Formats: sequence, structure tokens, C-alpha cells
Amino acid sequence: MTRIMKEFTPTQIVKELDNFIIGQTDAKRAVAIALRNRWRRQQVTNELREEIMPNNIILIGPTGVGKTEIARRLAKLAEAPFIKVEASKFTEVGYVGRDVESMIRDLTDYAVNMVKAERTEEVKNKADEMAEDKILDILIPPVKNTVANSKQAGEQQPNHENEAYQNQKTREWMKSKLKRGELNDKMIEFDAQASPAIGMQILGPLGMDDMGINLQDMLGSIMPKKNKKRKTSISDARQIIANEEAQKLIDMEAVQKEAILRVEQSGIIFIDEIDKVAGSGKSQGPDVSREGVQRDLLPIVEGSNVNTKYGVVHTDHILFIAAGAFHVAKPSDLIPELQGRFPIRVELKSLTEEDFIKILTTPQNALLKQYAALLETEGVNLQFTKDGIRAIAKIATEVNDQVENIGARRLHTILTTLLDETLFDVPDKMPAAKVVVNGKMVEDKLNKIVKNRDLSKFIL
Repeated sequence: MTRIMKEFTPTQIVKELDNFIIGQTDAKRAVAIALRNRWRRQQVTNELREEIMPNNIILIGPTGVGKTEIARRLAKLAEAPFIKVEASKFTEVGYVGRDVESMIRDLTDYAVNMVKAERTEEVKNKADEMAEDKILDILIPPVKNTVANSKQAGEQQPNHENEAYQNQKTREWMKSKLKRGELNDKMIEFDAQASPAIGMQILGPLGMDDMGINLQDMLGSIMPKKNKKRKTSISDARQIIANEEAQKLIDMEAVQKEAILRVEQSGIIFIDEIDKVAGSGKSQGPDVSREGVQRDLLPIVEGSNVNTKYGVVHTDHILFIAAGAFHVAKPSDLIPELQGRFPIRVELKSLTEEDFIKILTTPQNALLKQYAALLETEGVNLQFTKDGIRAIAKIATEVNDQVENIGARRLHTILTTLLDETLFDVPDKMPAAKVVVNGKMVEDKLNKIVKNRDLSKFIL
């Protein structure tokens, strides 16, 4: 984590985010500074390091302008544990609602899986070799204790030495064929681990199900793992056995310690819809008060100890990025203590027609590139002209202004409607065709829908 953060200066972080998110420079600058400050904190002497708290951020803006994407891409860039939660979920009562500490447990689960995947990759070559040896033992069992057996039986030792030599030569020949993949389709029977099928969970009131205490975890370590016979192709068997061998090579205790360290030092939690719990009033129905949710969130954001099935996690240095549209409520409607824990506030701008044009074409994962790649799998060459792209952007802007502003998500609905016939007809009627989307096609297809406001509400 430290190495990655050192490599990226705030300017470089913003540049990386520009590859996926259009505009919103202020928000990118804020998260870039927050990420760089984590590396800076690691360089501070131990006495002061623990006192430096992260500057949590509130992103203010309508839906579809890039709030979630900025946080997600930031976490991916830093290779940090990341989860997204919705604050409104914590207002629901009963088994549907969740207790606030569950976000830390979910983050820890994610971190454990992340570290485990890294460790598995590190031992992959060793595990593959062990898997090949096991498959080889099944195909050509090695000759064991030949010298000792020959003495006991009174047989001539050279015969058995010759048998062992021949066996070894055959195994080497077979191993080379195995490595070249010449035996991949051959069927083989082998013993594989069978996990106990215990799916019951201990449930309790108000979120106790999130404690991670379930019968499978408790009894899985007590009950011996049984083996079951499996018959698959050698290529599948190699993968199954290699996975089993990799798990044996991994020190899960070290994995869990590393995961907790990453959560505490580099974890990022994105709390969406924070505006839904702003204000002190109660929402309609049998829900938890919004102020109550804020007071539950407060100790987690301030810094507290949360019990997880992997150990205690300290939340003091987890970076929290909250987001909300704040159409009705304002950030100042949050309780003062919680406001103080989110000192950085950034307002994201609504997207313009020019922004939509860039979103459609510039990012690495641009929508037009995605649709072109999808149709390319069926041999269809999908192309968009400049006037076609501008027409799509113009319609997206108009519909957002007239119906409801859902930001860049409007482009998904427009493109789906625009390419509906093409996507449906391609396999049967248009194999290996060339489809050009120009301004006239966009207008012919969508103008009627845009002009009819009722149709716009339902279709676009």
C-alpha cells in the first residue's frame, strides 16, 4: 500500500482518475490529497502518527455525476479494501435493516479475500507443481522401498533397481506430456476434499446475523474434512488439486493479520445517500430515526473497536467518503458531531452536453467502446459518427432537464433504446455487417420519444 501511494503524486492520481471519470476536478483533487496524506502519515514518527486523523469527505451532487465511481476507482488505484454502503439501509428495522458495525465486518471480509487471493497467486507455481506430481502419482504410481523389499524377499537387487529406473524414466516422459497439455482431455479419478454442507446460521435480533458467527465456521474447523471421489478431465483435476494445495501453503493466520492491518491503515468506506439520514425528524413508517442512525455512525467514523470473526478492527484511520444529492436536506442538517468528522465538502457539477460527448468517447471503459466490443463478438462493426454522438449527448441533456436528472446513467437508457433492434437482429439477420450510427438515425429513432413527455418518462 505504501509503495503504491508513494508512486502516485496527487497530480498523477487525478490523471489516473481522468481515464475513467469526466470532469469533477474538485472532487478528484480532494480524494487525491486524502490518498497522498495516507502515505505522508506513514512517514511521520510513531508518536504523532496515531494522532493524525484522515480528512473524511462529503461529495455533494445529483445521481450519475461520478461520486461512486471516483471512490471506487480511487480504491482500485491504491489497491485498498473498499466497500460501498447505503446509509438508508441502516434506517430499516427487523431482519432487513443492518447494524452499522456490519460495514466494518464486510470491509474486513473483503480484505481477507483480497490478501488470500494475493497469497494464492504467490504460491501458484508451487501448487501447480504439487498438483502435477499428484496426478502423476495416480497415472504412474512410483516404485517404493524396492531395495528393502528385495532383501526381505531374497530377490536380486539389480532387478528392482532396474524397475525403479524404468519407472522414473516413464514418469519423466509422462510429466513432460502433462506439462505440454497433451493429456488435458484424458479422464482421471482422484480424491478431492468435501466440505461439510452446513448452511444454517445463528440468527439474532437487529443485525446479529452480521456477527459472522455461523455453524459452518464453528464446526468446519472441528469436524474433519472428508474426501470424495471425483472423476474429471486432467485439466480440471489439475486446477482443483492446485487450489487445494495452495490453501495448504497459505498461512491463514498471517493472512488475517495482514487483512486487518490493511483495513485499519488503508480501508475506504463509501457511504452513499448520507442525505437520507440528515435531519432529526422521523421518516414515515416503522423505521429507525434518522438522527439515531447518525449517532450510530458517529463512533465508527470517530474511531472505535469493532469485533469481527478475524479479530478486533480499529476504525480510527479508515477513510470515509460520504455522498448524497442533498436536494431536500443540507450537509448542515447532519448532527454537529458528524459534520465535524467530514471536514472536506466538495460539490460535484451537473453534466453538460459536452461532458456527455466526452463520457461517450474518452474513458477507457466508454459506453460506445463497450457496445462496439459486444457486437464485435458477432462480427459486426459498430461505428458512431461525430454528429451521431452529439445527437445522443443532446438528447441525454434534454431528457435530464425535462424528466429527472440522473446524470450519465441517462446515456445507458438512450443507447439501449437506440440499439434495441440492432442488438436483437444481429445474430439472425445481420451477421458480419457494418452498422453506422449517425445523427439522422438517432433523430429518426428517438425524436418521437423525446417530444412525447409521457413516453420519455417510461422509455428514456
